[in-house]
Amino acid sequence: MNWAQVFALIVGNMGLILPLWLWNRAESRNDNRHMDAKIEAHQKQIIELISAIKDEMKDFHGRLCAIEEKNRK
Repeated sequence: MNWAQVFALIVGNMGLILPLWLWNRAESRNDNRHMDAKIEAHQKQIIELISAIKDEMKDFHGRLCAIEEKNRK
């Protein structure tokens, strides 16, 4: 095998592998953006749930204090 054949083999393989590698990289970035959006949406939901729990705790505490004050009198 002479150098021209080796060079042709390498260039030919690069012509096949490089587009597949670039396509794979683009798909990976697209998947990452999609997952980031999902994670952000879930984080917003979690923050809303935590706020609702805090509000419920405050309301419960207020009702409990009112009951204790009523029972003391």
